[in-house]
Amino acid sequence: MQDDNFNLALAFARRARIYPQDPALVVAGKSCSYGDLADQVSQLAAALVPIRRSGRIGVLGTRSLEAYVGILGACWAGFAYVPLNLKWPPERLAALMRLLELDALVCDANGAALLSPDVLAAAPDLVIAPAGEGITPRREGQRLASRERLAKGYMAEPAYVPADALGYVIFTSGTTGLPKGVMISAGSLAHYVEQSRGWTGYRPEDRIGEACDVTFDLTVHNLFLCLAAGGSLHVMSQLELLAPARFIRRQELTVWMSVPTVIGLMRRSGALKPGVLPSLRLSIFCGEPLAIEAAQAWAVAAPNSVVENIYGPTECTVIGLRQRLTSPPVMTESRGILAIGQPYPTMEVAILDDAQRPAPPGAPGEIALAGPQVGMGYFGQPELTADRFRVIEGKRWYLTGDLGSRDADGVFHHLGRVDNQVKVKGNRIELEEVDMHLRRAAGTELAATVAWPVTHGSAEGLVSFVVRGEVAEEDIRVRMLASLPRYMMPAAIHRLETMPQNVNGKIDRRALVALLELGIPAPARTLETVT
Repeated sequence: MQDDNFNLALAFARRARIYPQDPALVVAGKSCSYGDLADQVSQLAAALVPIRRSGRIGVLGTRSLEAYVGILGACWAGFAYVPLNLKWPPERLAALMRLLELDALVCDANGAALLSPDVLAAAPDLVIAPAGEGITPRREGQRLASRERLAKGYMAEPAYVPADALGYVIFTSGTTGLPKGVMISAGSLAHYVEQSRGWTGYRPEDRIGEACDVTFDLTVHNLFLCLAAGGSLHVMSQLELLAPARFIRRQELTVWMSVPTVIGLMRRSGALKPGVLPSLRLSIFCGEPLAIEAAQAWAVAAPNSVVENIYGPTECTVIGLRQRLTSPPVMTESRGILAIGQPYPTMEVAILDDAQRPAPPGAPGEIALAGPQVGMGYFGQPELTADRFRVIEGKRWYLTGDLGSRDADGVFHHLGRVDNQVKVKGNRIELEEVDMHLRRAAGTELAATVAWPVTHGSAEGLVSFVVRGEVAEEDIRVRMLASLPRYMMPAAIHRLETMPQNVNGKIDRRALVALLELGIPAPARTLETVT
C-alpha cells in the first residue's frame, strides 16, 4: 500500500467498473448493483469535495441504502465517515455533532425524523436527507436537500489519501456521560482488510448477511471485505433479526457474522435445528464470549460451515485474534468458552501485570495489543487516549481492559473484563466465570450476573438473571453448587421473559442493574421498560 495511493472505497470502485451488473447491496428486499451503487456514491462524493473543512461526514441512519451511500460517498471523496446512533437522545446527538464539527450530515428517513430544532441547530451547514427540502434550516447558510436534488455531477475516481488519514470514527460506551469516539486510520483499515482476506476467503458468489447497525464495527468487516471481493451484502431489518434462520435460508447466505447472543435466541425459539442452515460456509462470532455448547449447536445447524470465534476491540480495527471451532474444541477451561486463539501475523499480543510489565507465562493479566491495526486514539479526548494507548519500552500498545492469559501452546484465552472482576467479602470473582456455571446449570445461553448491591464501590453480593426455562431455581442452585464455591453463588436468580440487549446486540448488564434499582424483580416483568 502506497501512502499516497489509497482510498477506503477504491476496491469497490474497481469492482463496479469491471462488474457493474453484479448485486452489491440487498436492502429492504431491493437489490442495488455495483454500477448503480457506484453512481450514487460518486454523485454524493462530487457534492462533498467542494465543502471540505474538517474532512468528517456524519451518517445518521442504518440498515438503509442511504446510510451505505453516505459511508461510501464519504470514503470516495477522501473524507472520514462517522456513524451516529439513531437510538441516542437529541441532547447527545447535538453534543456530539458540535464536538465533531462535521462538514455534512447524511440521513436516511429514520435519521431525518430525529432532526429536531435542537439537533438541527448543532448540525453542519449541509444536511442531506430523503425529504430534505421539507425541513426548515435553523440558521442562515444551512442547507437541507435530498441527495437527488443535491447531485450536480460525478466524481470519476476515488480521492487518494495517505495511510495516516482518518478513515472513520466509531463511538463506544464511555464513562464521562458521552460515548468515546474511536479513531481508525485509512491505513489501519487497509491493513485489516488485507490480513482478513486469507482466512475469510470472500469471493464474488458469496452472499454475506449483515445483522448489525453501522454504528457497530462488525459492519466495517462486512462492508469493506464484501465489496472488495465482489460479493453481495444482505442487510437485515429489525423485524428480520427476530427470525435469523428464516432470513439465512431465504437469502441463501454463505457467510454469517454476529454476536453469540443470537445463538441463544435461536435455540430458545426452536429455530436452530440440525442441518437447518446448509448454505453457510463460514460463521463468525464476536463481541461476547462464545460458549462451547452454543458454538457446537451452531455447527450442527450449519453442517457445511466452519465456525470462527474472533476477538478484537474497536480500538484495534475490528479483529486481532481468532480461533476456529475444532473437535475437540480449544476451550478456556474455567469458563466453558472457546479460546480467542492466536493473533494475526502482524498483531502483537502481550499479557501485562498491574505495572504494565509482562506477566509470568500462564499467569492472567491485561491483554495489550500492538501493530498497524492499533487506532489513532479517542476523538477530542487526549487524556483518555494517553491512558489507554501507552508507549511501553518504545512500542505503542493499546490496553484493552480485558483479562487474558496465554497457554503453553501459545493460545490466548479471554478471562473477562477488568471491570467485571468484583470483590465480594474479600473474594475476587469474575462475573463471566459465574455466568459460565449459570448457563450450564440453567440450560441456556441467555444468562448474566451482576454485582448487587454495591455500596461505596464494593459489592455485597451477586444477582443472576436467566431467560425462562425448564430448570427450577432451586435445581439451578444445586447444580451450580456442585462446581462453584458458596462465596461465588448468586444471592438470587431472577427469571425474565427476554434478556436485554444493548445497541450492538450484547447482553446489557446495565439494564439488569437498572431493574434491580427499580426494585422490580418480578418474573413476569421484562426488561424492555428499562433499556
